[in-house]
Amino acid sequence: MMAETGLAALWLAAAMALLQLAGGLSLIGEGKLSALIKPASVVQGLLCLFSFSALMWLFYVTDLSVLLVASNSHIDKPMIFKLAATWGNHEGSMLLWVTVLALSGAAISLIEKRLDDKTLRVTLAVQAVVALGFFAFLLFSSNPFERLVPAPAAGAGLNPLLQDMGLAFHPPTLYFGYVGLSVAFSFAVAALLTRQVGPAFARAMRPWVLAAWIFLTLGITAGSYWAYYELGWGGWWFWDPVENASLMPWLAATALLHSVSVLATRNALRAWTIMLALVAFA
Repeated sequence: MMAETGLAALWLAAAMALLQLAGGLSLIGEGKLSALIKPASVVQGLLCLFSFSALMWLFYVTDLSVLLVASNSHIDKPMIFKLAATWGNHEGSMLLWVTVLALSGAAISLIEKRLDDKTLRVTLAVQAVVALGFFAFLLFSSNPFERLVPAPAAGAGLNPLLQDMGLAFHPPTLYFGYVGLSVAFSFAVAALLTRQVGPAFARAMRPWVLAAWIFLTLGITAGSYWAYYELGWGGWWFWDPVENASLMPWLAATALLHSVSVLATRNALRAWTIMLALVAFA
């Protein structure tokens, strides 16, 4: 029952993202739906949090009737690896991503006071567009709550290369970093659409860029240490797409952090700030 409830919450969260987008389109004509953007983003965040918590609970109790749990957990594994296995697979990691993305949108709705109301709502509408792509992928291609009949007796267990404390720390910190850059991306697109590229926009974006940079730094540090002692990864940081998938956004975020600070204090580097905000996430 928990799996079905978690899946239902995910569908409802996708519906809230659609409502956010509809509100953004309504905003163009000053329609009434625009007033629903903020509430929809908060509800979306809560629904995604519930859905991810439901999946984590299924791993906690080792519910082997769920395909994802049976494929990535085992009844005799230590609890830390059972819980970390929630995102130690394709479907679970995508659900973690969309959950952090939705919670970021909720946080913007609740705490952002520096942007004018229209730019803020357009930002949330852009966030909804980004989220809808991941919702579609999860719901139609990578359902994390798919049932397995009959349920196995013990489970296949987590990939041996992932049975490390690095799994509990490395992916979540990277995802918080990536999603922080998605917020900067949404701010930049909204500022372009509303023509509000200026110090106020930069001051609103800067904390998100700084937080994203910090989390990316922590995640890359943990990942490089993990790669160093994990023989299966070659024992060193190697120049290949796995490592560079996090390194390149970090370099762009470093440049963006400097550029957005200049825009916030001196009202300069507008084009650079927009370009870097778009490139860092894209």
